[in-house]
Amino acid sequence: MKRYKHLYPKVHNWYNLERAWRKARKGKRGKPPAASFEFNLEDNLFALRDELRQKTYLPGSYHSFYIHEPKRRLISAAPFRDRVVHHALCNVIEPIFERSFIYDSYANRVSKGTHRAIDRAQAYARRFRYVLQCDVRQFFPSLDHAILRQILARKIADDDVMWLIDRILESGQGVLAEQYKMVYFSGDDLFAVNRPRGLPIGNLTSQFWANCYLNAFDHFVKRDLGCKGYVRYVDDFLLFADDKPILWQWLATMRDKLAELRLALHPGAHPRPVTEGIPFLGFVVYPDYRRVKRRKVVHYKRNLKKLLHEYRLGNIAQERVQASVCGWINHVRYADTWRLRETVLRDVVL
Repeated sequence: MKRYKHLYPKVHNWYNLERAWRKARKGKRGKPPAASFEFNLEDNLFALRDELRQKTYLPGSYHSFYIHEPKRRLISAAPFRDRVVHHALCNVIEPIFERSFIYDSYANRVSKGTHRAIDRAQAYARRFRYVLQCDVRQFFPSLDHAILRQILARKIADDDVMWLIDRILESGQGVLAEQYKMVYFSGDDLFAVNRPRGLPIGNLTSQFWANCYLNAFDHFVKRDLGCKGYVRYVDDFLLFADDKPILWQWLATMRDKLAELRLALHPGAHPRPVTEGIPFLGFVVYPDYRRVKRRKVVHYKRNLKKLLHEYRLGNIAQERVQASVCGWINHVRYADTWRLRETVLRDVVL
């Protein structure tokens, strides 16, 4: 396996930091943290460059909040200057790992995403009779820092880059501590309780490192198990086959493989016919058509009702409502939703 050296100068290179700032500000230029950073842009970038060069950089505190769709989960947002550093790091190391990712891993990758994952899942549903749907319990809170560091160090032979990775890992260590419910694995002792673990969901690095963490598992499913139909989006994954017994066998083998990564599957996973529909990424996928999950429609109707109320009070501009409607239409058009769109938007008058 090729290992990469002399990467750190590329991380704190001025042009890389400027590129990282442009990525970090995308969609956030109107927000105070991004605007404040941009107001003194050169000074802020020079300060970051010097801190990274001299290895005096210290990440700031996270701002945490809960979201409740599709389920209650804690989102932790790093300060804007730290997000610039995350982009600067990923600009340099992400291409190194991207080459090794399988085709059918769809989260947080260029030219991938939820809609491509759904297209692929439906293509497999047309080819195979059965599907095994799995997801990992407490995925982001469970990610083990020592294991992740080993995975990254196999390709990165630059101590300074590993120093920066350690700073970012340490900064988020306590964010998800209360979210993690202890899971013991074979051979664990009392020291297992204190293993550093957890990645903040809101970090760019967390999304990228999640793919690195499960990359060996992806290859295990494709090569060792010989699964011809496999789709993964973060910690949700589908395995397709024409035989139920082989899927049951794969399920038992995957549990053992994930235990090596200190990960556990949610209980209840079992093979079922693809004709029953596969609930995946907000849609229900059938071999010949797709539907939007009912709770997703209910959630949007509630949000739209609130937006329309605020618009009629004069608190928000018409463009805000239009952007919401267009965004929703663009998303649900990937399913058979012509009548649904008519029903939801029938009474929307601006």
